[in-house]
Amino acid sequence: MNTWLKIALGFFFIGILAAALVYKFYINKPHPDIEKLPADFKLNAEVLYKEYVKEKAAANLKYNGKIIEISGQLSKIESADTIVVATYVFNQGDFGDEGIRCTMLPKYNEEIKKITSGTEVSIKGLCSGFNDTDVIIEKSSLIKNK
Repeated sequence: MNTWLKIALGFFFIGILAAALVYKFYINKPHPDIEKLPADFKLNAEVLYKEYVKEKAAANLKYNGKIIEISGQLSKIESADTIVVATYVFNQGDFGDEGIRCTMLPKYNEEIKKITSGTEVSIKGLCSGFNDTDVIIEKSSLIKNK
């Protein structure tokens, strides 16, 4: 067999092996279980909201992509189909309520719906930023109902 053909086949098999390794260890890696991981920050919900309103860029650097446990008086629960959002409201803006919106994990949907407005609760989830009206917390779990 020609040596160039052997070299080309060698590179081909190395490429296939590299692609398989990238798929296994990078693309197909398991997602972290936000519910079981410890919180990077524990703070009052209103403090978090005010930090984002005061200095969005600094708050983004500090909190985005981090697991946050917030506590405060829950204002309302919104639901659409299988998505349930727990909301802490701190301001009324041009487009309605402004505050923190926590998208709950499905296993907490029924439990969070039973909580009445004004109840002190703690919720932990992944902070994904501020959309100029709300701080968004995803994959949220109910920590405690006081």
